[in-house]
Amino acid sequence: MWKALSDRNWEAVKAELADDCIYADMPVGPAASARGPEDIVKRLKIGLEPLASYVNHDGTLVADGDTVMYEHSETWEWRSGETAVLRFVSVHEVRDDRITLWKDYWDMGALVNFAPSTWMDDLARSDMSWIYDATGQI
Repeated sequence: MWKALSDRNWEAVKAELADDCIYADMPVGPAASARGPEDIVKRLKIGLEPLASYVNHDGTLVADGDTVMYEHSETWEWRSGETAVLRFVSVHEVRDDRITLWKDYWDMGALVNFAPSTWMDDLARSDMSWIYDATGQI
């Protein structure tokens, strides 16, 4: 899944997600989650599709039963030249070889500090039809 995401191979990413998978950027909180492969990819595209380059850097992977934790970093490079290295811990619940829950923990301030000045405005104009309130579910 991480190779597919790094390649921005959206169909391959969708294939790794259960039909009822929930994705949550934890700095934003569960009220702005996405649910299901189509909406999760819509959500991911908001951040990653406009980038000139996106690279996932491997880190520590730990599994305990159905829970998988992955400490990794990502390099985001915008077409305007800004670059950010973001550190993540991703927590997945996996059932029947598909991700059923995906929570990302990262520093939103680091992204805002390195993103182009137009990034927040661009984000505000994005399609938000993917929003799913997962409060109380995760």
